[in-house]
Amino acid sequence: MKLCLLFLCLPTWLCGQNTIGLPGVMNYSKQTYGAGLQNWDIKQDRNGIVYIANNEGLLSYDGRTWDLYPLPNKTIVRSVEISSDAVIYVGGQDEIGFFSANTNGFLEYHSLTKLIPQNVKQFGDVWDIVSFKNDIFFRTLKQVFRYNGNAIEVYNAPVEWSFLGLFNNKMYAHDLKIGLMCLQQNMWKPVKSINELPVDDPVTSMLTITKDSALITTLKNGMYFFSTEGIRKIQSANSALFQSKRIYAATLLNNNWVALATNNDGIYITDLNGTIIQRFSRSEGLQNNNVLSIFLDRQKNLWLGLDNGLDFIAYNSSIKKIIPQQLDGSGYTTLIYNSCLYAGTSNGLYKVPLQPLEDLSFSKGSFSSIIGSQGQVWSLAEINAELLMGHHEGAFKIKEAAAEPILLKPGYWNFIPASGSYPSLQIIAGNYDGIRFFDYQNGQFVPSASISGFNESSRYLLLDQSNNIWVSHPYHGVFRISKKNNGNYNTTSYNVQKGLLSSLNYYVYKIKNKILIAGEEGVYAYDEKTDRFIAFDLYRSLIGAKNIRYLKEDMAGNIWFIQEKTVGVIDISNKTPQVIYFPELKNKMLSGFEFIYPVDDQNIFMGGEKGFYHINYKKYRNTIPELNVLIRKVSISNNRDSILFGGYYETGLLEKGLAFKKNEGISNNWKTIHFDFASTLYGYQLNLEYSYRLVGFDDNWSEWINRTEKEYTNLQPGSYTFEVKVRNNLGNQSAPAAYTFKILPPWYKTNWIKLVYLFLIVCIAYFLYQWQDKRFKLQQTKFEEEQKKIKYIHDLELTKTESELVNLRNEKLESEINFKNSELASSAMHLVKKGELLTKVKTELTQMMKRFENEQATGEVKKMIKSLTEDENIDQEWESFTKHFDKVHSDFVVKLKHEHPDLTGNELKLCTYLRMNLSTKEIAQLLNISVRGVEISRYRLRKKLQIPSEKGLFDYLINLQSK
Repeated sequence: MKLCLLFLCLPTWLCGQNTIGLPGVMNYSKQTYGAGLQNWDIKQDRNGIVYIANNEGLLSYDGRTWDLYPLPNKTIVRSVEISSDAVIYVGGQDEIGFFSANTNGFLEYHSLTKLIPQNVKQFGDVWDIVSFKNDIFFRTLKQVFRYNGNAIEVYNAPVEWSFLGLFNNKMYAHDLKIGLMCLQQNMWKPVKSINELPVDDPVTSMLTITKDSALITTLKNGMYFFSTEGIRKIQSANSALFQSKRIYAATLLNNNWVALATNNDGIYITDLNGTIIQRFSRSEGLQNNNVLSIFLDRQKNLWLGLDNGLDFIAYNSSIKKIIPQQLDGSGYTTLIYNSCLYAGTSNGLYKVPLQPLEDLSFSKGSFSSIIGSQGQVWSLAEINAELLMGHHEGAFKIKEAAAEPILLKPGYWNFIPASGSYPSLQIIAGNYDGIRFFDYQNGQFVPSASISGFNESSRYLLLDQSNNIWVSHPYHGVFRISKKNNGNYNTTSYNVQKGLLSSLNYYVYKIKNKILIAGEEGVYAYDEKTDRFIAFDLYRSLIGAKNIRYLKEDMAGNIWFIQEKTVGVIDISNKTPQVIYFPELKNKMLSGFEFIYPVDDQNIFMGGEKGFYHINYKKYRNTIPELNVLIRKVSISNNRDSILFGGYYETGLLEKGLAFKKNEGISNNWKTIHFDFASTLYGYQLNLEYSYRLVGFDDNWSEWINRTEKEYTNLQPGSYTFEVKVRNNLGNQSAPAAYTFKILPPWYKTNWIKLVYLFLIVCIAYFLYQWQDKRFKLQQTKFEEEQKKIKYIHDLELTKTESELVNLRNEKLESEINFKNSELASSAMHLVKKGELLTKVKTELTQMMKRFENEQATGEVKKMIKSLTEDENIDQEWESFTKHFDKVHSDFVVKLKHEHPDLTGNELKLCTYLRMNLSTKEIAQLLNISVRGVEISRYRLRKKLQIPSEKGLFDYLINLQSK
C-alpha cells in the first residue's frame, strides 16, 4: 500500500513511462511447446503443473516437458478449469469434458457431451469454465451448462452470455441485453444496485479485492469498481488508453496491483485506481502485443497466452534488467548521484531520475543521454561532490546533462581520492599509460604529474592505509608503488617469488582494509610483515581455490564476487558465513569488465553483456518458494520402450513422503529403467539442483546436479524405491518424491524353480545314498543272491509246471463249459421241439374233436387238450435250464433279473441265448420266430437295456456277468 500511495503522488508525466528495471521475459514459440499458435486460458494444479487451453488441445508444462492432449473432435480448447478434486475440465467446440489421472499416472479424457440435451448439442465454443462449490459451470454464447457430477442443467442466455465468474461466493454472469446477473436460488437475476456497467460491452474479468469489493474489466470501457454500494467506473488519466487498447483479461498481482492484458498493446501493471506502474510489450521482450489470457502462478509470476505463442514473465523475481534506451550496449559502470542513476555503457553515459523507493528498480522514467559521452565509459566516481567519468577518450566531469573534459588523452580507467579528508586536494587516476595525479584547485580538477617509469595500463587501482598505490594488470602482474622521501616513487613487482603461482590473471582489491588478490587459484592476502601474498584460508574454505574475477564489499560487510562467470556473495548476516550463488546471472556478466555496485541490501547493480542487472538482495534472500519435485515419467526399455508411469496422480497432489507404487512386478527382460523428474518452480529453474538415490541398490544420495533424469541398467531382482529431491541456491531442500517398483527374477531364479532345485537335490542325495548303500551291501549279499538265484530257478520250474497244470485245467474247464453250452443248447432245442410237438398234437386233437359226434369222446379229447395246454412241466424244464445255465455262467440270469427286473420271459431267454453266443438263425429256431423277429427283438432289448449304439449287446452281457 505504501508503494501504491507513492505512485498516486507522482507527476502525471510519469504515467506514460515504464520502470527502469524490468523482470526477465521467457518466450515460448509454437515450435518450442509443439502445439497451436493461440493460447486462450491458463490454470495451475496443486502440484504446480501449468495447463494451457491451446488451439490444438490441452497443453501442460512442468518446467521441463510440454505435453499436448487433443480433444476427441480435434477442436480448439478455449477454456480450462481445475476443480478441488484435481479434475481438469476443458471446453472445446461442441465438446465439454474433463481429464483425470488413471492408476498408471496417465491423463484420460472423459466427455460430458452425452449429458447435454439433444436440442442444444451444437453450442459452439466454451469460453469460460468456473468451479463453484461442488458444481462446474461452462459458458458458451447462448447457454451456461451446470454439471453436478451426474447430470447437466442448461441456462439459456437472454441474448448472449459474455462472461461467467465468481465474487463474494456468488456466481455472476453478464448478458449483452440484461447486463450483470447473479445466480440466486437456481435463477439468474439482474444486479439491481447502482450499476454504471455498460450492458452491451462484454465483461472480461471480475477480480475479488476484498470480501465485499471486486474489480471488473470490460472489453471497450475500461475498469469498474464493484462493492456493496454498486458498480462505478474507475476514472483515471488512463481511462481513454484502456478503452482504446481493449482489455482481454486481467489478474490480481497483490492487494493493490492488477495486470491488464490488452488486444494490441501488451500488458499493463496498474494500481486499483488505474495508474500505470509498468508495461510489457514487444519492446520489453514479448513475442507480440496481442495477449489473449493472463495468469499469476503460485510463485507470483505471470503467464501470458498470446495470439502467437506463450510468454513467461518472472514478475516476482528479485533480479531485474536495466537497459538504457533499450540499446545493445554493454554495461560497464553505474553510480547514484544527485538522486539520479548514471549508467556508463559501451555507447556512452545515460542518466535517469530516481524516486525515493526502497527498490529503486521500480523508479519510473526514461534514460537520457549525456552530451559528449559517446563511446566507452569505463568508470564513474563521486569525489569532492563532483561526478567524474573515466572514458576511452579521456577524463571528464559531468555537469548537468553534459560531459566536460578534464583531460583529453586516451584513455582513463578510474579515479580515487588521495586522502580521506574532504575535499581531497589530490586524486589518483589510472589510465592506459600508467598513473596521473589531478589537483583540486578552486573547484576544478587540474592535471598534475604522472609517475615516471611506470607505464602499465592501470585499470585495477587502489590506495592502501599506508598510501601505497596498488595496480594489477591481468597479463603483466601485480605492482605496489611507494613514495620515497625524495618524492620519487619505487615500484615493487609481485610474482612467483612473492607467493603467487604465476604472474598472470590477478586482480587487486581492498576488502575490509586488506589488500587481496583474486586469481585463477583463488584469493590471496597481502602479509605486510613478510611482504608476500599468502593463500586466504577463509575465502578458500568458502568458495575454494577457483578462478575469482571480481571482489566487492557492500555496506553490510558481505563480499560479492564473480567466480568464473557466476555471481555470488559471501553473506555474513548469520553466525556462520553462507555462500549464495546467483545462477540466473551465469554467463551474463561482461567478461573482463566485471562490475558490481552495492548501494544497500535492496539495490545491487551489476554490469552485464547487455545493459545492467539489479538485485533486490533482501527480497532474494527472504523469498523462499515452497520447493517441490515431481517424478514425471518412468519408462523401461530393451529393444523397445514402455512407459510405466505417466507423471500424474489420481488424487492430484503428491503428499510429502508418499511413494507411487507399481503393484505389478517388472520382468527382468527389461534391461533399463529411466526416470524423468522436474520441479514446477518456473521462475527458479536455473537455481535448482537435484539429488537422487535408489533404495535397495544404493542408499546414499547422489551429488547435486542440474540434470532432470536418471537411468539404471541391469538391476538385480528385488524391490526398489527411487527417491529424488531438489534444492535451491540458498540451500533449502524439498521433501523427496518416490516411486517404488519390483524387478522380477528370471524363471530360473523364481521360488517355484528353487523348490524344484531343492527337490532334485534331495532326490540326487537320496539316490546317491541308495547307490552307496547297495554298493556297501553288494559283497555281503553276493552269496545270498546266488542261493536265491538257484532257489529262483527251482521256483521258476515249479511255477512253470503249475502254470502248465493251470492251463490244462483251464482248457478242461473251457471244454466242459463248451460241452455244457452244447448240452444247454440241445436242451433248449429239445424244449423247443417238445413245445412244437405238443402244439402240433394239440392242433390235431382239436381238429379231430370237431369230427367226433360222441359227446363222451369229445369230452375226453378236451381233457387231453387241457392237459397239453398246461405248461407247468415246460416251465419246470425252463427253470431247470436256467439253473444249469447259471451254474455254467456264474448266475447270469439272476444278475440279469437283478439289474433289469422289468425284463419279460422271452427277453430273458433272448439274453440267455445271446450270452451263449448263438447265431440269429439258432435263436430264431429256439424262440420259434423268424430271423427278422430276432433282429427286432434284439433292437427292442438294446433300447430297454439303454445300451449306447457304439457298444455291442454281447459285450454288455459279458460285462454284466463279470460284475
